[in-house]
This record gives sequence, structure tokens and C-alpha cells, in this order.
Amino acid sequence: MEHAGKLPPAEAVPAKSAVQHSAIDRAFHATLGSLTGGLSPMGLATAWFDWAVHLAGSPAKQAELHERAVANAARAVQAAVSCSLAPEGGACPEMAADKRFRDEEWHRYPHNLFAQWFLLTEDWWNSATSRVEGVAPRHAHMTNFAARQTLDMMAPSNFAATNPVVLDRTRVERGANLVRGARNWLEDFARYAEDAPPDTGDFKVGETLAVTPGDVVHRNRLIELIRYRPTTKKVQAEPLLIVPAWIMKYYILDLSAHNSMVRHLVDQGFEVYMISWRNPGAEDAELSMEDYVRLGVIEALDTITRAVPGARVHAAGYCLGGTLLSIAAALLGREGDDRLASLTLLAAQVDFTEAGEITLFIDDSQVAFLEDIMADQGYLKSDQMAGAFQMLRSNDLIWSRTIREYLLGERGGMNDLMAWNADATRMPARMHSEYLRHLFLENRLALGQYRIGGRAVSLEDVTLPVFAVGTEKDHVAPWHSAWKVNHFFDGPRTFVLTSGGHNAGIVSEPGHPRRQYRIGEVHGHAADADLWRAAHAPVEGSWWLAWVDWLRARSTQERPAVGEALPSLDAAPGRYVFG
Repeated sequence: MEHAGKLPPAEAVPAKSAVQHSAIDRAFHATLGSLTGGLSPMGLATAWFDWAVHLAGSPAKQAELHERAVANAARAVQAAVSCSLAPEGGACPEMAADKRFRDEEWHRYPHNLFAQWFLLTEDWWNSATSRVEGVAPRHAHMTNFAARQTLDMMAPSNFAATNPVVLDRTRVERGANLVRGARNWLEDFARYAEDAPPDTGDFKVGETLAVTPGDVVHRNRLIELIRYRPTTKKVQAEPLLIVPAWIMKYYILDLSAHNSMVRHLVDQGFEVYMISWRNPGAEDAELSMEDYVRLGVIEALDTITRAVPGARVHAAGYCLGGTLLSIAAALLGREGDDRLASLTLLAAQVDFTEAGEITLFIDDSQVAFLEDIMADQGYLKSDQMAGAFQMLRSNDLIWSRTIREYLLGERGGMNDLMAWNADATRMPARMHSEYLRHLFLENRLALGQYRIGGRAVSLEDVTLPVFAVGTEKDHVAPWHSAWKVNHFFDGPRTFVLTSGGHNAGIVSEPGHPRRQYRIGEVHGHAADADLWRAAHAPVEGSWWLAWVDWLRARSTQERPAVGEALPSLDAAPGRYVFG
């Protein structure tokens, strides 16, 4: 008999019910993700709560913020007087340093006052979300970033009524600029609603972009391998395989004729092979990171080996393509396979502990949120990933474009790099989840715990000569993070720090104005990045020339550029690039 008051044992929740609840969560998160650009509001809420609770429990920080508020209020009152008395010169140093307010029109009253009040508000919120004792460092960065994003959205430069440049233009054109801006907005909205490709003007793949002559010599469900036709009578004995990132179309390295890295290499006597990744669909949801290693890098290497038996291969990887190439090189090193002759890593990372502000969008909450979105559609849409990268430089990539196209009514001029950037790709669900969890969150590659074929691979097994490139203004793979490749490889290492950002720093052709780079060997795994930088003077020009010399110094001889060992399946740029 049951004792009085004793509850019966709880019944286990049926597995079917758990599955149903999981499906409900996935559907809810997928719907929510369509409204938030794929960003998890739960992760931001957690960070905000951490900050708010610790700020509430810190009277010293509250006193500091009160003092700053009083000081800024005094400066605001002073600005109200000085700006009205000096209408043509009421610009503070902060205004001059902020490119949103550099135009002469901002020196007029009351717009100089609006700008200074905004900058004082920005200063207070930056202090409020910084150095709050007890807040987790990651949560502190997230709240500070969120505050900056919110304020950037509210800047007086973003509104027609408070932007003097827009007001002057509207007065001169009698509102025609706003009519054009409305038309631009409607065109963009219609294109977004229809999921139509962006208008890239005269820049078309296969016509003005990606036009270096070549042939698709291998195709599987994931890649096309393009062999570019030699332009010299002799080529270096060792072919060069280029592995681009799968989150972008390969032709960032084969843009127009004047800035194509591929064309430059071919003209310098290299036999170049390029991987072109297939843009995945829902049917590719189960493709894994290991599939990308084996069907991508390893199968491309096997194909080149059949074409040039006995020859070793130089390999270069750009961005995440460099990370993937590093994994493949570690796999080859583990297996005792010596087909690679050297390794070039362009703005690539193998240690993700300091991967820049993009890590603010990658935590357990965010990854779980994305996994639910991808489970619903089988892949991550390009715009869901692009939103995070745009927010890293919101003033340049979002708000300045909004002002130019929708308030001033000017369509920005298209160039080849912008056309490529608009040609976005998707991510298969399983691969993207593994990439975020195993590389970003758990940093398994750097820890020697990343598994291929059920066994861990180690970067220390890579004893090849390494040529690594970082870019000074990189917001995707900060150069200090790219520098960390020097902590893992055991072979001779050469590092290059070039001017420019993640894309423009790599697409840095000879003759490009105002380009410079630093280059030197790296000695010891514990070498300090900033000390290395201080010890190497900048060199004017393109780092491409130094890379070509480095590759030649590690090549054995030349051979005739004749013969077609592999049949052509299609002319370059192939089919997958249009996916």
C-alpha cells in the first residue's frame, strides 16, 4: 500500500513527445532568425543581464558614471553656447576624428551641436559598458558592442532632418534626391523579397570576372578543379593548388585582368589549379568538415598527382580555405604523405582564441540557435551570415550606404570586388555546425584534438616551409590571430604583414598605389608579433612579388608547359561558380 502523501513515481516523457518539442523549438527559432538576421537574442539577453546585475551591485561604478554624466552635461551646455556663437567653426576634435561628421556642413549650427551631443552620449555609454567589475569578459564585449551598434543606428547623420549634407542636397534638388532614394529602397526591397541576385552592372562572371583561360579537369559533388592554361613555354616543376574559402566564390583570386592573382601566377610560370566550391543546397545538409577535407583538398591533390606524376605540389589557402588546408596538411603529415612542397596561408587562422569581434556572434547560444535554423532549411543562407560581418563595420557597410543611396539618392559605383562580395554562398548545416563548434568554440585544431578519420591530427606534424600573410586592417581574421600560425608549425616560417583589409590586402596586385608590406622569417614558436613588426621596416609595393620569389626558391626546376594529362570537362570558370 502506498503511504499517505507519497507521490507516485513521475512518468518518463515519451521520446516522441521530446522530438515534437524539439521540432517546435526549431520552427520557432527559424522564424525568429528570419527577423534577427540569424543572430540569437537569447545570447545578447544573457550578456545584458550579466552587465546590468553587476552594474547594479557596483556603487563605485555608478558614482563614476554619475560624475561622467555631470561632466558631459556641462560640456553639452558649453557646446550649446560655443556652437551658436561660432556657427562656421564650432567643431570639436572628436568631430574631426569621426568621419561621419567630417564634411564642412557639420560645422554649421545647430548641426555641430547635434554631432557633439551625440558624441558625448556615445562616450558615456562606452564608459557604462566598459570595466564593470565581475562581468564575464565576453559579456562585457557583447554589451559594449551592442551599445555601439544601437548608437550608430541613432547617429544624427542617419536622418534627413539632422544631416546638413542631405538637407542641402534636398534644398538644391527640391527633393528629387529623396524620390530617387525611395526608388532605390523599393528596388532593393523587391530584390530581397524575391531572393533575386544583386545587380552587379557590367561585372559578370565568365565575361568580365573570372576570365583567366582554363579548364575544369575534375568534378565531384562538392568541387570543380580548374587548371589554368600556362602562358609561358616552361613552368615550374611543382604545380600550385589554391584552396579558397567555402564561404565565398573562388574568383576573389581571379577578378579582373589587372588584379587577378591567378593570371599573375600563370604569367610568372606557375601551373595553377583552383578549387571552385559548389554552392550547397538542402540536399547537402549532411556534408561534414571531413567531407570538405577529403572531397575538396585531398581529392584535388590526387587529381594533380595523376596529371603530374611524381611532382610535389605547392598549396595556398585563403581565409577559411587556409584553415581547411592546414587540417589537410596535418592529415598528410600524420599519414607520412609528402606530396606537398610548401604551405601558403593568406589571412588564415588555426587558433581561434583571439579571432576578433566576429567571436561575439559565436557562443553556445548562438550556435544552438543557428543549428535550429539550419535544421529547418538544411543550410545557412548567405544573408544570415553576411549580417554578422556587416555589423563589424556597420558605419562603412550599412549606414554610409543608407545615407548615400536612400537619402542622397546616389547609387554607389560598382567595381569588381563589390560585385564579388555580392555573390554570396550558403553553408551546409552539418559542416557549418562542426566548424563553429569544433574550431571556434572548442579550438580543437590548436589543441591537437581535431579528428579526421576518427583520429586526432596535429599541426606539429606539418614540417613544410610556411608563408603566412596577415593584413593590417583585417576585421575577419585580425593579423595578430593570423600570426598565431607561427606557434604551431615546425618548418621554416616566413610572415608577411601587408596594408589593407581582409580582401583588399590580399588582392594587392603590382602597381596598386599606396601598398606596402613587411616581410621576414620567424624564429621560435614563442616569437612576439608586435616585436616582429617593429623589427621589420615596410617595403613599398605588392607582396605578390615577394611570394613569387619565395615559391621559386622552393621549386626544383622548370619543365615544358605542354601536354594535357587531364581531359577538359568544361571551360573555366566552370558550372559550380554560377550556383
